[in-house]
Amino acid sequence: MTILCQSSFQNRNENQPEATGSLYLVATPIGNLEDMTYRAVRTLRECDIIAAEDTRQTRKLLSHFEITPSMLFSYHEHNKAASGPELIRYIIEGKNLALVSDAGLPAISDPGADLVALAVSHGIPVIPIPGANAALSALIASGLPTTSFTFIGFLPRERKDIRSVLSGLRSAQGTLLFYESPHRVSKTLAHLQEAFGNRRIVLARELTKRYEEFLRGTIEECLVWLSEHPPLGEYVIVLEGESKEEAELAESSWWRELSIGEHVNYYETSGQTRKDAMKKAASDRGLAKRDIYNALLERE
Repeated sequence: MTILCQSSFQNRNENQPEATGSLYLVATPIGNLEDMTYRAVRTLRECDIIAAEDTRQTRKLLSHFEITPSMLFSYHEHNKAASGPELIRYIIEGKNLALVSDAGLPAISDPGADLVALAVSHGIPVIPIPGANAALSALIASGLPTTSFTFIGFLPRERKDIRSVLSGLRSAQGTLLFYESPHRVSKTLAHLQEAFGNRRIVLARELTKRYEEFLRGTIEECLVWLSEHPPLGEYVIVLEGESKEEAELAESSWWRELSIGEHVNYYETSGQTRKDAMKKAASDRGLAKRDIYNALLERE
């Protein structure tokens, strides 16, 4: 186990060379520039290097706050394999590096997580500079439970991959958080309805911006709304988790994937007589024992 204290530029890992710098994960606004924190501005001014997902977007932000970086690097999904080790080398040589995404927290739905893992593997201090986050902002304003939640982010593109991800979330009782683009949001809602049924949902778009909007209702109601009002802006989808009643029903219906023969065999292998096994299977399925008997005869 490694325990690090890294609350300032001066803090060092005991196994780390004296000259080694730190990696700062700096949150940026998700739409409203007033959400930039004083600490974030100071950190960007003090760091030797800024690594950005889109340097053009970041230059606009830096210009607004009159920040002139010594070095501005591009770090994104398509160049991370080459840029990551290079950025780590600069830190090891003693430079402090600030990582930013286009909006919100770096390492959430962007390759920043890979750079963090690389830094940790080299014993480099990783320091979060908190700030705006679209998923959590949507969650706290949604009106859905916040006690437990799961962040999924963007779903895969292929239908079979989407089904695979969603099937693993069917029994999740906490609120589910997704990101989606305007041209895919309706299709994604259709996938959610297919996987989860007509649950309550909140669509949050253009968060912190002038036309911020929350659409609350069932999945079906939101699909109707979107068919009449073309989607605009980036969306956070906040989906109601499985209810306690649904969870209890699912737990009591473990046998649904089994044939009647397999269902009876299950109880027989657990030590019950065939007669008792048939009676138990009939009770599970809400059938008469005769129905179970006849189904077994047909199979034979």
